[in-house]
Amino acid sequence: MSTAPEAFRAVEADWRPPPAEVSEHVTAGPAQALSALFDQPDAVCAPGDALPPLWHWLHLLDRPAQAGLGEDGHPHDGLFVPPLPERRRMFGGGRLTFHAPVRVGDLLTRRSEVARVRTRKGGSGWLLLVTVRHLLLVDGAVRTTEEQDLVYKQPAPPTPTGARPAAPEPTASEAPWSYRLTPDPTLLFRFSALTYNAHRIHYDRDYATGVEGHPDLVVHGPLLALALLELPRRHAPHREVASFAFRSTAPLFAPHVFEVGGGPDGDGAALAAGVPGAAPAVTGRATFR
Repeated sequence: MSTAPEAFRAVEADWRPPPAEVSEHVTAGPAQALSALFDQPDAVCAPGDALPPLWHWLHLLDRPAQAGLGEDGHPHDGLFVPPLPERRRMFGGGRLTFHAPVRVGDLLTRRSEVARVRTRKGGSGWLLLVTVRHLLLVDGAVRTTEEQDLVYKQPAPPTPTGARPAAPEPTASEAPWSYRLTPDPTLLFRFSALTYNAHRIHYDRDYATGVEGHPDLVVHGPLLALALLELPRRHAPHREVASFAFRSTAPLFAPHVFEVGGGPDGDGAALAAGVPGAAPAVTGRATFR
C-alpha cells in the first residue's frame, strides 16, 4: 500500500505557521476594474458603496518581491506556503459567510491562520490539502468569515498535449440564469494583473503546456468563483447573499467559451460553470439573507 510522500507527511505533522494580520483602505478602483472585465457597469462609485460579495479578493493582496518568485510564478516561501521542495498549487474551493458588507472607504483588516493540513490520495497522486481561515474586520466587527481550500501536489513530467482541443458546439442554456464568458489570453492576463497573481499557467502558454502539461492557459479558480456570484448579482439584485460555498472539480482552459448558469434553489441559488455540454468545472451555492 502506497503512503504519502515524506515531505507531505512532515508538513501535515509539524507545519503550524503563526497567524497573520494585514490592513488596507478599500478603494473603488479595483471593483471598477473587475466590473469592466465582466462588461458590467461600475459596481461601486463612491465612499460608502458596498462591495459585491467576494470582491474583497481584490484587496489585501500578497505582493512578494520579484526575487522571491519560483519558476512557476508563485513565491518560493511565504507565511502560508507549505515548506515543500517541489509543488504544484491549485485552488480547491471555499466557504464564506457575509455578516455585513465591506464598503469603499473602510479600513479593512484580515486576520488569517492555517485551520487544517491533511494528506489525501487523489486520482493523479498524493495531495496536500491546506485550509486557510480568514476573518475580515472593520472597526473590530467581523464583516466576513472565510475558509479557502488550497491543494498542493507533486510535479509530474508534462504529458504531450498534441493538438489543441476543438471548441464544442454552442448549445442553448436551460438554466433560468446564465451568461457566457470567453477566457481569452487578454481576459486572463487582466485578471492576473488585477489580483497580482503571477502564476504562469494563466498567461504563459509555453509554460502552461510545456512544463505543467496543460492543453492551454488555465482559467483562474478565483475568477470562476467570482463568475458564479455574478448570477445572483445580475438576476436577483434585490436579494442579499448571506453565505457562499464553492468547489472546483476540474480545470477550464482558454480559449473555449464557458457558461455560467444556475437559478433559485430553496433559500438561495444553485450555481455552476463549465464548457457547455460537459460536466461543470466548478459548482457553488449561495444562500440569501
